[in-house]
Amino acid sequence: MSNTPRELLKAEAIAAMEAQVRPHTLNPNAVRLRKSLGDLTGLTQLGAHLITLMPGHESSEYHRHLYEEEFVYVLSGVGEALIDEQIHAVGPGDFLGFPRGGVAHVLKNTGSEPLTMLVAGQRLEQDICDYPHVKKRLYIYGDRGDIVDFEHIRSDD
Repeated sequence: MSNTPRELLKAEAIAAMEAQVRPHTLNPNAVRLRKSLGDLTGLTQLGAHLITLMPGHESSEYHRHLYEEEFVYVLSGVGEALIDEQIHAVGPGDFLGFPRGGVAHVLKNTGSEPLTMLVAGQRLEQDICDYPHVKKRLYIYGDRGDIVDFEHIRSDD
């Protein structure tokens, strides 16, 4: 029996974890291999994941959060970050921080080896996420979400 507390997730345990295959609803090329580190340690307000992208795959659909913040720390591999319609090379040791209401972004593995990143973000009860390239908005509330085309969003003014 182990005396390791729940709050400590040892490297051997992380390495032994089976990654979940997580395709993105709005981007079939965004296939992520995800190990949810935060869930295993009991975090409820912060999502912390070890994400691996195989060559040619993207992290998500190009997006921005109106209320949540997130960050990416590149552990290994190389890729490109599309940030506010500008492409930037990324590699090991690079850090990307996306504040609430910030610019849209997505990462892509442009190398020949897996791109592995530590990705973390808030888990607010409600958030709004815009996907400008596909002109859709996701309204998040709890474990649910509704996707609406930009053309159907109406102001209450």
